[in-house]
Amino acid sequence: MEQSVVEAPAVVGQEQPASTTTGNPPARPASSVTASTSVSPQACSTCGTAPASNGGTITPPRCVYAIGHLEPRFPSLSIEQELRQATARAGNATVDLTNRQAMLKVLLDPQNLYIVRQLCWVFLVQGVETYILVPRDAADYQLLLNAYRAEPNPGDLEVVIGTLGPIAPPTMCNGLQVPILIFDQIYFFDRESLLKAIHRSKEVDAKKFHAAAGEMFDRIISESDNAGASDADRTMNYLAVRYDRIYSIAAQAFANNASLSSIEVVPSPLTGSGTRRIMEAHFAFIDRTTAVLTKYFVRVDVTECFPFLITPLSPYYDR
Repeated sequence: MEQSVVEAPAVVGQEQPASTTTGNPPARPASSVTASTSVSPQACSTCGTAPASNGGTITPPRCVYAIGHLEPRFPSLSIEQELRQATARAGNATVDLTNRQAMLKVLLDPQNLYIVRQLCWVFLVQGVETYILVPRDAADYQLLLNAYRAEPNPGDLEVVIGTLGPIAPPTMCNGLQVPILIFDQIYFFDRESLLKAIHRSKEVDAKKFHAAAGEMFDRIISESDNAGASDADRTMNYLAVRYDRIYSIAAQAFANNASLSSIEVVPSPLTGSGTRRIMEAHFAFIDRTTAVLTKYFVRVDVTECFPFLITPLSPYYDR
């Protein structure tokens, strides 16, 4: 069913290695289940198994680290009308504002927080409706407002970190049935700020460096066309927004007449030696003249929902 869309909504820094010990369609009837319902991870096809169905053992929840876009929608006609009435009460405060700017201004008013809780917050990956976001703590609705910008740019993206819950019932978001994502953190970043934050040697031409790093960023984002639920996807998404060294090495390679050949994420051999889940991301560059490959790798611990760097970007040699 076509959804009713609301018209209206981190710069990375160098990560340090860590120790391994660490149109509005006809509205459906209002339901008792809304986007503001408090949901805890429970047994479902995509998340941890409840004790009663697993011999008394609780399996870990399935973590998500996804990159995409945040979009609020109306779960019912009454909520849509309530927002319009709140906008009318704002009076001249919304004069000369776009629909998106006016909506955000109204939602940022503390008196209208109840509307924020009633809206259905959808997370899209490459334009595909992937999750319905629900905060683990009611106070975290402010994170949604912070991430939803009044004037987004084409390169703006949002990052959401959390755990999978059950599939949303049809009445929760006007018929949309996708997994609920109970988020712990959500923030936005933009392409230009990210590229400007990347460390550059003084002897490297700024314009060429920016172009090379930008091409690498676009390649990685296209590689990150995923739901952010597997260990490999979470590793790639984490590196894309939190580890700027990969962009610096790409700019250096381009300056040496080499081009990016491949990106591969695989389990690290270190995973078999303990209880931690560690992934390796391999970046291969090929010399445009000699066709010689140069490889680099980085290790990331993805055991829990917040990945962290284990080994910084280093030369890689095939075993």
